[in-house]
Amino acid sequence: MKICEQFISIQGEASYAGLPCTFIRLTGCNLRCSYCDTRYAFEEGSEVQVDEIVAYVRTAGVSLVEVTGGEPLLQRPELLTLLSRLIDAGYTVLIETNGSLSIKDVDRRAVVILDVKTPGSGMEARNDLSNFLYLKPVDEVKFVICSRDDYVWARDMLSEHALTACCTVLFSPASGMVDARKLSEWIIEDRLPVRLNLQMHKYIFGINERGV
Repeated sequence: MKICEQFISIQGEASYAGLPCTFIRLTGCNLRCSYCDTRYAFEEGSEVQVDEIVAYVRTAGVSLVEVTGGEPLLQRPELLTLLSRLIDAGYTVLIETNGSLSIKDVDRRAVVILDVKTPGSGMEARNDLSNFLYLKPVDEVKFVICSRDDYVWARDMLSEHALTACCTVLFSPASGMVDARKLSEWIIEDRLPVRLNLQMHKYIFGINERGV
């Protein structure tokens, strides 16, 4: 597998925010979102065997592991093996995916954090909405909100697909585009049963989530 980086930090997002976490960031992405903050993961990295990644996670000594990118599902065969190996070893495994590729064959024991690309991302047309069919109660759906129009679009998606009835839904303010307080006010006004999702690692460590 081509790995961009492996590191231990505080999980900054989703319902697991605040917990120590081992991150495995895979190289490569098929999207180019307007707000992307990990462009270095498009190309940077080196080839690492699955056995070596599992050994790194074991040495790290942290029970929570996130596999992210880039887009992890671009390396599907090796990724699926890695997820199952880690889960079999007793780890809680999160996989964050950009929502453009099918999650149908992802190990059902993994926690999927599925991005749904808003119009402001520039990648709305790439959403694979069939992924909603495979969501589990432990999974999470994330919308990165770039504007009021994005918020209204995401709010309508919740209703159209009954997303809050099947899993946790996260609304994240796009950095430098939407103020967290303003997004909070919209959520409160509409009484949306969603979780405000702030990038905690940026408040702790700055732009570098690794904290190193």
